[in-house]
Amino acid sequence: MLLAVNVGNSHTVTGVFYDQALIHQWQLKSDAGKTADELAIRYHSLFQIDGIQKEDITAFAVSSVVPALESSWLLFASKYLTSCVSPPLAVSHRTDTGLSILTANPAELGADRIANAVAAWESFGAAAIVVDLGTAITFDCVSNKAEHLGGAICPGIGIALDALAERTAKLPRVELNGRPEAVIGGCTVDAIRSGVLHGSGGMIDRMAELLGKEMRERGAAGPEEKINVIATGGMAELITPYSAAVEFVDPMLTLTGLRLIHERSLREAEN
Repeated sequence: MLLAVNVGNSHTVTGVFYDQALIHQWQLKSDAGKTADELAIRYHSLFQIDGIQKEDITAFAVSSVVPALESSWLLFASKYLTSCVSPPLAVSHRTDTGLSILTANPAELGADRIANAVAAWESFGAAAIVVDLGTAITFDCVSNKAEHLGGAICPGIGIALDALAERTAKLPRVELNGRPEAVIGGCTVDAIRSGVLHGSGGMIDRMAELLGKEMRERGAAGPEEKINVIATGGMAELITPYSAAVEFVDPMLTLTGLRLIHERSLREAEN
């Protein structure tokens, strides 16, 4: 079994793959102060709840945008996952993923964005835009030649809601647990919900249009070639109903990318 870990700024999503099937997954808050031993205590409990023995875990891969937690996870894997048959894998721009990274400074590219691009290429084998709706909203452009071209980054939904509540005198902190009845909000709460949900969907549509146009101009997709738009991340299922551009939603896209990258590393090690 593969333990795949995607460490984000706000949450850590962890999954267990048996062959190619995701059989368990958990989402917990990311805490940059967690040590390897504390991670062991936390995940020992989760393993017990779901009937997993740590000896069942024979492989480990992590993508992290929090450097301190990446170190803790690698130490956790080497110290506690003693049945692993290959070294723990931390995805970075140096990892052989099968994609060419064409950004000006590949070291700046987040490991989660690399994993997303790999999974998108595996899914479509064609030009794609990945929209990851997490703490930040990221757009990653993959060409029809398996190239990561770069993308765009916007503030996430949670950041926007926090800023409204903290930087204004009268606007409340709103939970997005209700769908606005109309675009024209009849009260403050509905006005905020409408602005955030419809506004985010519109922003995604406009960015997908502009990114797709530039991809075609740069020869990353043909003039009439379809550019697939796929969304992932913790807010994906909430926001994408308000977007016309998003055709596919896969909340576990990053974990799938980690699995694919790990499988490739095993094949490379065997050759």
